[in-house]
Amino acid sequence: MTAIAPTLQSFFTDHLRHQRHASGHTVAAYRDSWKLLLGFAQQTTGKSPSQILFADLDAPLVGAFLDHLEHQRGNAARTRNARLAAIHSLFRYAALRHPEDAAVIARVLAVPPKRFSHNVITYLTREEIAALLAAPNQTTWTGRRDHAMLALAAQTGLRVSELTGLTVADVHPGAGPHVSCHGKGRKQRITPLTPATVGVLHAWLVERAASSAEPLFPTRRGTALTRDAVERRLAVYVSAAAAHCASLAGKKVTPHVLRHSAAMNLLAAGVDTTVIALWLGHENVATTQIYIHADLALKEQALARTAPGNVKPGRYQPPDQILAFLESL
Repeated sequence: MTAIAPTLQSFFTDHLRHQRHASGHTVAAYRDSWKLLLGFAQQTTGKSPSQILFADLDAPLVGAFLDHLEHQRGNAARTRNARLAAIHSLFRYAALRHPEDAAVIARVLAVPPKRFSHNVITYLTREEIAALLAAPNQTTWTGRRDHAMLALAAQTGLRVSELTGLTVADVHPGAGPHVSCHGKGRKQRITPLTPATVGVLHAWLVERAASSAEPLFPTRRGTALTRDAVERRLAVYVSAAAAHCASLAGKKVTPHVLRHSAAMNLLAAGVDTTVIALWLGHENVATTQIYIHADLALKEQALARTAPGNVKPGRYQPPDQILAFLESL
């Protein structure tokens, strides 16, 4: 067994779990990245993972692995960069423990992430949210559960992991109604609830009639819903809602789109971006700037302020069809 094997083991068992207190999602993502890298290195070098050296995992091999992710596995640039971040994290940990491989480690750490284009975010309008919330069949237990879950997600902007991790005790529908969750980075966050959401959750809690430690949105077996289950249920309701709201048919709606929708509703209401960042649990306020880029109404207001003084502000309105026909004669 080479030096990289015990380093890899101590990185996951000691560094990530005990020193950094990394979440289970982070540990799983790093684990999968290293499984892919070691599998690729085994195919490239012919060595078993326990016999691979740091010298084998040099910058050219890491670069080839990243190209393999993009071209053979069809991963996007974001996924490529996430895998590279996991590689960099272990190499930074190994730098102080294996000075004899400092040159190789330094070259790998110099491999840069790939730049990619940032698309305007997708979000739902109030009408689209209303159509989505009306889609679940509330005469069934599953429909009432999903209606409560989607209403909470659309109003609070919780991440899907935060949503599925909620317990009955996390909802406080009394005075100062709010929901409490442990978000990204192990930070506890409290989000207020609107009267409409309180009403939906109160009815669900009465029907749920469970102990405080049980999942708020369980499966039929009583276990917490998984991310995949939430995505599948949401896809069913989006398809059903599209029959009554045509604009939904052209949108790819994921649980994260509901998070974006909550943020856009806050921005449209005039809430400051720093408050939105706190609401969503963003580590950096700059992350919230994506919602300003997506808000066309905000840009139109800015355009109206820059219009000449003798021009009435407003959007272009096409002429009436009949008048346009008469003008064309």
